[in-house]
Amino acid sequence: MANPEAPIFRQLFESESSTYTYLLADKNTKEAVIIDPVKETLDRDVKFVKELGLNLKIAVNTHCHADHVTGTGLMKKQIQGLKSAISKHSGASADIQLSEGDNITFGKHCLIVRETPGHTDGCITLVLGDKSMAFTGDALLIRGCGRTDFQQGSAERLYKSIHEVVFKLPEDCLLYPAHDYKGQTVTTVGEERKYNPRLTKNLEEFVKIMDNLNLPKPKKIDIAVPANLLCGLQD
Repeated sequence: MANPEAPIFRQLFESESSTYTYLLADKNTKEAVIIDPVKETLDRDVKFVKELGLNLKIAVNTHCHADHVTGTGLMKKQIQGLKSAISKHSGASADIQLSEGDNITFGKHCLIVRETPGHTDGCITLVLGDKSMAFTGDALLIRGCGRTDFQQGSAERLYKSIHEVVFKLPEDCLLYPAHDYKGQTVTTVGEERKYNPRLTKNLEEFVKIMDNLNLPKPKKIDIAVPANLLCGLQD
């Protein structure tokens, strides 16, 4: 049965980079927040916000993405009063520079900023105030985690971030990642603590796994990173 106190919640998908965008809104005030919007799905997202009659206050990125260009800057041009937000450690420009413990409020709800570096210096996890759900960006994926071989990546820091921040959330807390490549949409803290094939290892084994992934670099990294440092507005 749906929780009448829960915010409006939508999970949206961009297929080229397999990115999830999340929209949350207060049912009464219609104040809303969007997480990790993508340039290619800008029109869809803006249309959706208008159809639902939402007052979109904040567009927040969980980090400076390397695989797609954020839609935040262009979205600000279409939605009056919208402000951008990103971690102060990201090196990226935004209206709001976020720090550990900051609150992003929308109506009676809020997202609490938890710093979870390791994939990049500026990675954050956004935890709903009642801890029923959290948005982990590229730090923790479903049965996986973000790579640590570029953009200030550190396997040691990532392991610490997940074990000391994400895995300390309630076991039934729903975790929503920034990406999934296998059609999965959501997991829980309890599932990942038990079944994540990388993060159930000890630190030494985890670092060895991460050091030997040998992944190709993201196809759009040379375009995406410079653009995302400027809120997605670089030509």
